Amino acid sequence: MQGGSSGIGYGLKYQARCISDVKADTDHTSFITGTLSLREENEVHLIRLSSDGTELVCEGLFSHPNEIWDISSCPFDQRIFSTVYSTGESYGASIWQIPELYGELNSPQLERITTLDGEVGKIKSIIWWPSGRHDKLISIDEQNISLWSLDLSKKTAQVQSQESAGLVAQSGGAWDPHDMNAVAVTCESSIQFWDLRTMKKTNSIEHAHVRNVDYNPKKTHILMTAEDESGIRMWDVRKPKVPILELPGHTHWTWTVRCNPEYDGLILSSGTDSTVNLWLASAPSNNESITESFVESPSKRIDPLLQSYSDYEDSIYGLAWSSREPWIFASLSYDGRVVVESVKPFLSRK
Repeated sequence: MQGGSSGIGYGLKYQARCISDVKADTDHTSFITGTLSLREENEVHLIRLSSDGTELVCEGLFSHPNEIWDISSCPFDQRIFSTVYSTGESYGASIWQIPELYGELNSPQLERITTLDGEVGKIKSIIWWPSGRHDKLISIDEQNISLWSLDLSKKTAQVQSQESAGLVAQSGGAWDPHDMNAVAVTCESSIQFWDLRTMKKTNSIEHAHVRNVDYNPKKTHILMTAEDESGIRMWDVRKPKVPILELPGHTHWTWTVRCNPEYDGLILSSGTDSTVNLWLASAPSNNESITESFVESPSKRIDPLLQSYSDYEDSIYGLAWSSREPWIFASLSYDGRVVVESVKPFLSRK
């Protein structure tokens, strides 16, 4: 189903590519995003959906010293977040805190709690444990995976354990919400699975050009991948040889995939074709084949594409479901445009 956008828009001053749900804000539907300007002072925007759901309001605007390539909100403290940024010559990462009374200050400044600058290389991604309070962080750089011990009271972060990925170039990953010790890492030609207790690889999916991965939070062992040209695949990580489901993806590179935090099988994807797609695609049960899972009757197949949002003018790298209202998502196109949409009309089909 094709469609434009009936969503609520918000414009950033500069280009941008990352946005995060503020999961710890249980009173508001909030997102945090950061800009990617080479020459200007970059900005972090804390955005909230108004109580009547009709507009996006800037709750906080803060300066940030470098181009922001990745941003993630702390899942247990709404005022804390991480950024991965370019320093011109390399990449760094820091943990930041929004000042307590930022709404009453003329020019509120972010407090840099700590910098993740141990024996690590070009950091690509910072990952928080997705399922509640945890004093550990993961950093993924081109060559290493590092487990950090974070002490917010002492404002320190120390590498607890680290392992080299070898000659593969790592680009990002996801922490399994069902297993605190399991992490999936995207590489040039594979997805590597790590056990954080031993810092050893446990398995891999040999598959090239994966841009993004996301675990299904409602079903164990299920992983989604977004790929350059091949679209979207669903995997059972216990059977890594072949995907259990394939979706067509986008007309150009598929860049991001996100599983809904509450509704199993509801999936978002975005890409460089300036489109966001909404899918309904659950993993087949053990007693049915992949083909059968999309058949209502012998004569009628279900189209897994529920909606295509195409009212964008640039590539869409940022996608985030709201944890508080899981029928709402935010998308971010490279030209700095945030759009919030509701998928409530499609929930009746589940």
